[in-house]
Amino acid sequence: MALYRKYRPATFAEVLGQRHVTEPLSAALESRGPDGSPDRINHAYLFSGPRGCGKTSSARILARSLNCVEGPTATPCGRCDSCVALGPGGPGTLDVVELDAASHNSVDDMRDLREKAMYAPADARYRIFIIDEAHMVTTHGFNALLKIVEEPPEHLIFVFATTEPEKVIPTIRSRTHHYPFRLLAPNTMRGLLERVVGEEHVAVADDVYPLVVRAGGGSPRDSLSVMDQLLAGAGPNGVTYDLAAALLGVTDQSLLDDSVAALADGDRAALFGCVDRVVQSGQDPRRFAADLLERVRDLLVIAAVPDAVKQSLVDAPEDRVDMLHEQAAAIPVGTLTRFADVLHHGLSEMAGATSPRLLLEVLCARMLLPASENSLEAMVQRIEALERGMPAGSGAPAPASAQAGAAQSAPGGG
Repeated sequence: MALYRKYRPATFAEVLGQRHVTEPLSAALESRGPDGSPDRINHAYLFSGPRGCGKTSSARILARSLNCVEGPTATPCGRCDSCVALGPGGPGTLDVVELDAASHNSVDDMRDLREKAMYAPADARYRIFIIDEAHMVTTHGFNALLKIVEEPPEHLIFVFATTEPEKVIPTIRSRTHHYPFRLLAPNTMRGLLERVVGEEHVAVADDVYPLVVRAGGGSPRDSLSVMDQLLAGAGPNGVTYDLAAALLGVTDQSLLDDSVAALADGDRAALFGCVDRVVQSGQDPRRFAADLLERVRDLLVIAAVPDAVKQSLVDAPEDRVDMLHEQAAAIPVGTLTRFADVLHHGLSEMAGATSPRLLLEVLCARMLLPASENSLEAMVQRIEALERGMPAGSGAPAPASAQAGAAQSAPGGG
């Protein structure tokens, strides 16, 4: 079974990084009126947010919590027939219906749903319809559903899940309780991955986690899918950095280190040699540029916040922290800012390019030739180069004779 299915949360307490959603929902489930009956259960909910962040899982948990024999409750018992059927890996029930609106979005589909919704629950407290990818429902489809969403029977609850809430028509959206889901923070995601890896009993190198967190983009489902692939291909030594880097297509750390060193020294030959290594190894030049931009970003953060690693602003293994600090100290902040600007704009130009190597080489030349531009960032880089004893119009170090001459002409020089 895939990891994202095996470790799907079963209660709101197990949902990570969504306290702004789970706490209000839990409070509503536990709320009771003067007569002891639930008084804050709404008839329609809208869960929105990026893909793979827990919308559908939370909709299932909500259904489980509503139909538990001890519910409605924020902590379903997990033992009754409804809890077992609606739990992770369960077969489901007739009273909780999931509809994929990506393939069932027409007026006829919504009319059919409306007719089914009128029937009372077979053996549960509520009849619940979970409509996934709700933004795919047509306007006419939503209009066909509007009346029953506006005035539903007591036993009926709708849960709409979507990545694009603005495409849900206002007349439907205004009748729901809207809960926006968010992507997970890197440190929260890493904690999830470490817990899952520990339960799978597979050794994973410490510097693999940042690669997985970045590849997952903050989505628990995507991150667990990436880790699942790595664990499936693990060798006798577990998941090593080399294995993960090769499978995920990321740039090797030593190549990034050499590239940063070449930029710091203004060594064009070494930088173009790094580009050649990228091409000869079969890596994607655009991915190399993106990884180099990520490294420049890390160096900028470290230059501004020396303990950025401890504060989780930069995700790096402990054995690389000193190296990152050395690199951040070797390049002035203004120069790093211009490198980031050149790489950022260059990445958009490289999309769909017929010759990505050529564009990558042009980017490298631009980074080490601030005199080619009249921007403020280029001017700052030239000034910083002069302060470091380097020619203002290029990235190459000044000859020793030139530096000696500059020292003699300086005030107080011999």
